[in-house]
Amino acid sequence: MLFVGWEGVGLCSFLLIGFWYEMDTLGRPSWANSNAAKKAFVANRIGDFGFLMAAFLMFWYFGSVQFDAVFAQAATLAHAMRGVVIAITLFLLLGVTGKSAQIPLYVWLPDAMAGPTPVSALIHAATMVTAGVYLIARSAPLYTLVPEAQYIVAMTGAITALFAATIAVGQYDIKKVLAYSTISQLGFMVAGVGMGAFVAGMFHLITHAFFKALLFLSAGSVILGMERGHHHLAHHGHHEGHEEVFDPGDMRNMGGLRKQMPVTFWVYLIGALALAGIFPLAGFWSKDEILADARLHYPAVYWLLAIAAFFTAFYMGRQIWMVFFGSPRHEVAAHAEESPPIITVPLMALAALSILGGALNLPSLHTLTHWLEHTIEGVEAGEFQIAVALSSTVLALLAIYLSWLLYGRKPLAAGQRDPLKRLLGPVFTGMENKWYVDEGYWAVFVDRYVDLAHFLAEKVDWVFWHDWFHEKVIAGTYNYLSRVALNRVIDLRGINAFFDGLAHLTRKAADRLRPLQNGFVRSYALAVLFGVVAILGYLVFR
Repeated sequence: MLFVGWEGVGLCSFLLIGFWYEMDTLGRPSWANSNAAKKAFVANRIGDFGFLMAAFLMFWYFGSVQFDAVFAQAATLAHAMRGVVIAITLFLLLGVTGKSAQIPLYVWLPDAMAGPTPVSALIHAATMVTAGVYLIARSAPLYTLVPEAQYIVAMTGAITALFAATIAVGQYDIKKVLAYSTISQLGFMVAGVGMGAFVAGMFHLITHAFFKALLFLSAGSVILGMERGHHHLAHHGHHEGHEEVFDPGDMRNMGGLRKQMPVTFWVYLIGALALAGIFPLAGFWSKDEILADARLHYPAVYWLLAIAAFFTAFYMGRQIWMVFFGSPRHEVAAHAEESPPIITVPLMALAALSILGGALNLPSLHTLTHWLEHTIEGVEAGEFQIAVALSSTVLALLAIYLSWLLYGRKPLAAGQRDPLKRLLGPVFTGMENKWYVDEGYWAVFVDRYVDLAHFLAEKVDWVFWHDWFHEKVIAGTYNYLSRVALNRVIDLRGINAFFDGLAHLTRKAADRLRPLQNGFVRSYALAVLFGVVAILGYLVFR
């Protein structure tokens, strides 16, 4: 049943990402949106292969795909079948890298921005991408049997968290920053459950749903406000000729929006601070639980996650300064309008959850821990470490201060070069271009696949099928039969005679049966009577 739901959310995401499959936006062809959906579909099918292989191995060696039965047998046979358990856990991890957008299958998630903004909020916050994290937590008894697999899962999550955070630093699209932020935060969750901190991982999953849904919907509010400003200028004739080049989601076109959109600004600020892990917001409690466990048991994972947390606070600070502070860098931003209450009221509710969500598992209560004890085996309450909490808070504040020095103290002006690009040069270019991973995948896999297809078309399809099979076999056989038919024996006395005889028999049968269809009701009644008598006679005397 888990796999059914797993595929269900995958299908829904495919359909929702490609929702605007006929819409041209910002000079992009209409097929760009459908390509994003297909990219998500293909990447997740690779992950699904891992899930299915794990399920097949479970059934082959344990005779069941029921979690309880598999866990019980794996615990008793762990030593004898250690290799099988490792294979199962690693195949499950492959499934997680697809569904929860971890290295190397994370590339579909940023392109999921092609869907409507509420779809982004759903996919990136509470539904599809979190399924992989839950899968590892649900399979906790298997992972606890093989520490090697746990370490691989934890390192995969930690590396993904840091890698995606660096890419987010170099993005200018407001939703792309949040998309790579989602990949990074999923890395935190995967690292948490990989280390055995199942409560911490699930806790971060829940709190992340609050503030990431808030951020995506708030980003939609910002984009809507920019579009309304754009329409205002177009309506009054001040912005003609720029319809096709203006991007309402580009942060370089924004600036000063806190004055035009005060409600959106405050809720966005709450979401950004929660994501950065600032006390006492929800993200502080859940992220610090993961960092505390990593510090105790996995030092390498801890340092990777700590650096990722620093980048997280930095790129969220950068986004806040670029979007809401300074002067408008485009005349559209100067005419942006606040969203209506139907949009801002739900944002306020999510902002409240982003503030209070940490109460789900406060160190003194462990409410979520007690609740998960009945679902996930091996659940233990995490220890609150003051040192980790203080160091992570100081690190986040330092990152925000650094972002202020670069983007807030002297806000960007229209057309001004990004100050971070001036400092980092080619490193920032790599971040901006996503470290060229998409291009690498395209060159290594897509182009090679196309080359193979062309080779098969030229060599197999044309040379084998056309030159040999078609010319030699089909045409040769036809020519041979044509020569045989020249003696008119097969043609006239065989083929023609057969079909002529068949037509003659059909005509004779029609002549005999035609009188039965004479149009008289009494004839039909008599025929029915004879039929009934015949059937009764058969039933009586058989």
